[in-house]
Amino acid sequence: MVLEQVAFDIETTGFGVEDEVTVAGFAVPMGVQVFLQTQNRPARNVQASVQEQVPVHVDVSTHTSEQELLAAVTGFIEERLSGSDVLLVAYNGERWNGGFDVPFLRTRYAKLDLPWPFVDIPYADVMPLVSNRFNTTVDGDDRQDLGSAYNLLCDGEYRYLDPFDGSDAAVAAFGNGWFAELVQHNVADVLRTRELGRVAERYCSKSEFQVKSLTPTREV
Repeated sequence: MVLEQVAFDIETTGFGVEDEVTVAGFAVPMGVQVFLQTQNRPARNVQASVQEQVPVHVDVSTHTSEQELLAAVTGFIEERLSGSDVLLVAYNGERWNGGFDVPFLRTRYAKLDLPWPFVDIPYADVMPLVSNRFNTTVDGDDRQDLGSAYNLLCDGEYRYLDPFDGSDAAVAAFGNGWFAELVQHNVADVLRTRELGRVAERYCSKSEFQVKSLTPTREV
């Protein structure tokens, strides 16, 4: 049985232990579910503005704080993903020797004393599949970042969807209250991750996905 891939990605205020999650997005079969926190600032017409730019359905859930965002993510996972035939995937989310999204989320859930939500959901990282099982060398340089890998290996439907050049711009966008652009960036990332995961599905064996469990040793 082939599990339905659900790609996810987060945005943050930075890379330090005290930085916060600002956006979490999940590419589900019907579109993209996005959770946005605003630090109590107004966020008007975000979903409508993003939907004008994005060729798939986008549902944006807005929250005043990181704690509310993470609680909403937990509810979404419990309702939509736990116990379902899905494979959670990310690009550099958590690899055997690194990754960003999953370790960052662990720290923020722990700092806020919230229960870990990824229980009984298998996980695989797409980045090792791309770097180890595909040739992404251009002019002698390995192009393994998400945008470059997508442009090399996928059909390019989402090539121009991202309004930013990188994560630094996403951090600045949150600080400036550019919420629609920030959400669009997140949507672009999860869609590109999903497409790379699908390419890997077509050309790599199941064993190469290195599926792991994110279920903790002890649950509260």
